[in-house]
Amino acid sequence: MFIDYAKIKVISGKGGNGHISFRRELYVPAGGPDGGDGGRGGDIIFEVDNGLNNLLPFKHQFKYKSTDGEEGGKKRCHGKDGEDLIIHVPNGTLIRDAETNKIIFDMTGKNTRVTLLKGGKGGLGNMHFATSVMQAPRYAKPGEPAKELNLILELKVLADVGLVGFPNVGKSTFISKVTNARPEIKNYHFTTINPHLGVCEVDDTEFVIADIPGIIEGAGEGVGLGLKFLKHIERTKILLHVIDIASVEGRDPLNDLDIIMNELNKFNINLTKKRQLIAANKIDSIDEESLNIKIKEIKDKYKNLEIYPISGISRKGIKELLKRLKELVIESRNEDHTDTFESEITIDEIINPNVEEVIIEKPTNNYYKISGEKINKMLGYTNLDTEKGMKYFQDFLKDEGIIKELKSKGMVEGDTVDVAGIEFTYYD
Repeated sequence: MFIDYAKIKVISGKGGNGHISFRRELYVPAGGPDGGDGGRGGDIIFEVDNGLNNLLPFKHQFKYKSTDGEEGGKKRCHGKDGEDLIIHVPNGTLIRDAETNKIIFDMTGKNTRVTLLKGGKGGLGNMHFATSVMQAPRYAKPGEPAKELNLILELKVLADVGLVGFPNVGKSTFISKVTNARPEIKNYHFTTINPHLGVCEVDDTEFVIADIPGIIEGAGEGVGLGLKFLKHIERTKILLHVIDIASVEGRDPLNDLDIIMNELNKFNINLTKKRQLIAANKIDSIDEESLNIKIKEIKDKYKNLEIYPISGISRKGIKELLKRLKELVIESRNEDHTDTFESEITIDEIINPNVEEVIIEKPTNNYYKISGEKINKMLGYTNLDTEKGMKYFQDFLKDEGIIKELKSKGMVEGDTVDVAGIEFTYYD
């Protein structure tokens, strides 16, 4: 089964909490704080596995989570770090944000490994908070929370040569003759419903050929399985148009070629700018005079495209075609050209879209509301039930200029301030 699309959820590990403890030993009656730091949460890492050729491993598993960091311990012991989770994907996989469908990362070319989500940092133990005026702090910093993302994985097949053409023109027969691929071959339309990849060896050069399922008119607009098929052509360096030059099923090969070109152009105009060849197949089923007439018609319209008459059954003409494909493949590799898709959105933009924003509102007189992702993030690290945590909270409001802005809006002593749902009475 060939799977080229999957939806998954990934969750990094939560950071372990800092520990609160005090040194307790014989002859040391007033030992200081010795609570250790929490461990770091595990990361979510994506890595290319060249042994995979589709997204089948994701068919039955939806959720992927790395492990949490452990809480710090007594005697300044550091909590154990969470284990990173490595998710293996085939080369050519796009990682998209499920909500916006924007590309986060393209696992192609040199992009073989990416840390998509960092685990939460471990919280500091109470040993860090001792001061001359607070020698026994009962405060430790919580670990950072886990981060999670809903993702779409989309595979766009990587191949040097992509075979395109209408159903039943002989693409499957051709790839079975020149590579190690063994697609099903029968005399009806849409025998191929998934891309087949095969390795072709010419002299000392190996290259990959992809048999893209048959394209029909309207494919560029999604008719049939058009969009599902066409996306696999986007990364191929060379397009080989396979046409039924003998019109075995009564089709006009020039008209078929026109339709295919139009569909490629509608789907992605850059597809028609790729290197292209024409394989005029089924020459065993047409007389030489008729063959020459049809080839001339095609050459008159598509002057820049080379045409190679072949027979997938008898292999006639295939040697010459493969030799030319090899030359074009080598040229394309020397250009070091990879159709890599640029990132359209960052992880920070997804997880913290307004992280710098602090919203201050005054619903009624003597009542103020403060909200925003920056406030939520700060509260996630702060224990307001402790003296140390409350001081950190107050300093944060002052350092960020929030107190100053509240006063500019008319706040005075005795007014109520709602901070992300927690109410306080303000005093200077």
